[in-house]
Amino acid sequence: MNIIAEAIGELCKVVLPIPVEYFKGNPNSSIAICTLSSMNLLKKFSNSEILKDISIVGRLLTENKGIDSIIEYVNNHQKINTIVVCGKEVWGHKSGHSLFELHKNGIDKNNRIINSSSPDPYLTVSRLKIKYFQNNVNLVNLIGETDYERIVSKIKFT
Repeated sequence: MNIIAEAIGELCKVVLPIPVEYFKGNPNSSIAICTLSSMNLLKKFSNSEILKDISIVGRLLTENKGIDSIIEYVNNHQKINTIVVCGKEVWGHKSGHSLFELHKNGIDKNNRIINSSSPDPYLTVSRLKIKYFQNNVNLVNLIGETDYERIVSKIKFT
């Protein structure tokens, strides 16, 4: 990540703090939910009965550190085999798009997500962890969907 982007990110944390990143649910569940930038949707999931049926629900605001965190999490919680990606994209970052491109294409020799249209899609996680993510996790594309009931209706609980 370049120095200017890092400085802007730190400034945003002060000016527009977003204190909630995720809520944990059932550690035995194989399903995770990513609400991208839709904080109201994240809160709705956190206050619902569905939290007992999912492993974790969280946001994804960046195409680098945020995706690194998801890759680390699924590698450390290998029961997760499905991530439902819903909510609104972060304007300018397209972190959801980058997550799907990573899943499909991986990273190049410079650790850049192949075919990502995000401004700074460079990861720090290992290629081995990315391969685990690609081979063992299914992504459900509901990007743009913010209706809680419609999202829940498309989740397949096993």
